[in-house]
Amino acid sequence: MTEPPLDLLDLTGRVAIVTGGGTGIGAATARMLAEHGADVAIAARTESDLERTSEAVERATGRRCLAVPTDVKDETQVTRLVQQTVGELGRVDILVNNAGGTRMGPLKDLPTKAWDAGFDLNVRSAYFATREVGPYFMGQSSGAIVNISSGAGLTGVRGGAHYASAKAALQMFTRVTAGEWGRYGVRANCLAVGGITSERVLEAWDRARIDPQSIARGVALRRTGQPREVAAAILFLASDAASYISGQTIAVDGGPNLSGIPDD
Repeated sequence: MTEPPLDLLDLTGRVAIVTGGGTGIGAATARMLAEHGADVAIAARTESDLERTSEAVERATGRRCLAVPTDVKDETQVTRLVQQTVGELGRVDILVNNAGGTRMGPLKDLPTKAWDAGFDLNVRSAYFATREVGPYFMGQSSGAIVNISSGAGLTGVRGGAHYASAKAALQMFTRVTAGEWGRYGVRANCLAVGGITSERVLEAWDRARIDPQSIARGVALRRTGQPREVAAAILFLASDAASYISGQTIAVDGGPNLSGIPDD
């Protein structure tokens, strides 16, 4: 009898941690991973967002979605997040370092506090979580890490020297993690995300007086992206479909806007 084809996106029996999991890309990722069989722990500072997302994911998928209020900039809280996940869900197989963000401002006026805060949120937090899941991943000879960076880390962005620098650092952290831990069966990859219209991003664009339509005009697809489109890329990298991909930064940004002859 012919066996059914292997579903490389099936995550049944696996457990994922998603930081920044209460809203936007993180919430969409939690749901998509659960839709493909994973139990998920979501972490963020706002407990009400976590509870709302957890209930929605469990209701829609039937999988467990553990809400763990966490300030990812706090080393002790990140350690507790990983321990609680393993204690309540039994293991950990996937880490999505999604928490991040910034407040834009020109370099000439950028205070040290803002520079440090950008690195704490966008890089240091990912280091904490990666370090804490490492012993579990290496002990079971498997694990997938997906770090959420930004197109700013590839090309830079005016008003975001601190943010672009931090996201570039996250990309290199991903590459070195993959290089050092590959021998243990651990994969680490990164997404350089473009203009995604999550609620928090729209709020940030409004504060910075950025028109979403201007973002849309700057990409090949001529539109902004949706959180679920990023979640789909995260699912791919976390799954066995990407079993031979590691140390890479992949752009999820709607494609390039090229110079040259004008559009028809």
